[in-house]
Amino acid sequence: MTTTATLMDGTRVSRELMAAAKARVEHIIAKTGVTPTLATVLVGADPASVTYTQMKRRRCESIGMKSVKVELGEDTTTVQLVETITRLGEDPAVHGILLQHPSPPQVDERAAFEAIPVGKDVDGVTFGSFAHMWFGHPGFASCTPEGIMRLMDAYNVEVEGKHAVVIGRSAILGKPMAGLLLNRNATVTICHSRTRDLGDVVKQADIVVAAVGRPNFVQGGWVKPGAVVMDAGYNEGNIGDVDFEAVAPHAGLITPVPGGVGPMTIATLIEQTVTAAERQLGVA
Repeated sequence: MTTTATLMDGTRVSRELMAAAKARVEHIIAKTGVTPTLATVLVGADPASVTYTQMKRRRCESIGMKSVKVELGEDTTTVQLVETITRLGEDPAVHGILLQHPSPPQVDERAAFEAIPVGKDVDGVTFGSFAHMWFGHPGFASCTPEGIMRLMDAYNVEVEGKHAVVIGRSAILGKPMAGLLLNRNATVTICHSRTRDLGDVVKQADIVVAAVGRPNFVQGGWVKPGAVVMDAGYNEGNIGDVDFEAVAPHAGLITPVPGGVGPMTIATLIEQTVTAAERQLGVA
């Protein structure tokens, strides 16, 4: 089926964000002699999580930042993890903290997240960060939703006054995504597994954000002509939550998987770490 939608190139836009972040890192170092630093905390050895943390560290180092690798055993307790994160939070040489999730089942992940100081929560996972985001106060948003907003901005997507439908209600994607859209004056509908007549609801949307975690879930007949479709899903085999071939002929703009939202997530993490360092070091 022929693609008629314009592809939103997250790889290109993320490179632009990283180039801007690199210039800011150089400015921080020139002004203070301090290198912005991200600590990545990994519990266990889940192969995907190992890969993700390695990727994030490489991206940090590629623009002159430092990365601190903290790897804990599979049998780590909640108390041990909280103690580790607390130490990082108190370390002035660490400007941002990322706890790679999911953690092993014996860990109270929420307790671990809440050990991250809000000022170093560059992944936007704490209650404090969510509250700041929801009420429109300065802070750090969850990286994937914020990356989606940045990508839409790069393509001059008008958000104000539009009807946005978010499919998914997770704490790190669906809910913060709705808040960011609401703060930009969109009318927002949150859908989920119990939404009745889901396709009919989605068809009302000017902007669709698919974050449900099911491959090829969003169908072509659900999308009204010209809608902006942001696929935040990533499933086995490089498959998103949107049936790309079926949806693309209907959409005006659409993100591919891979190469759409994914690169923006990491670029946002790096950018927010640089912002955290500027704030902590008093660099304008």
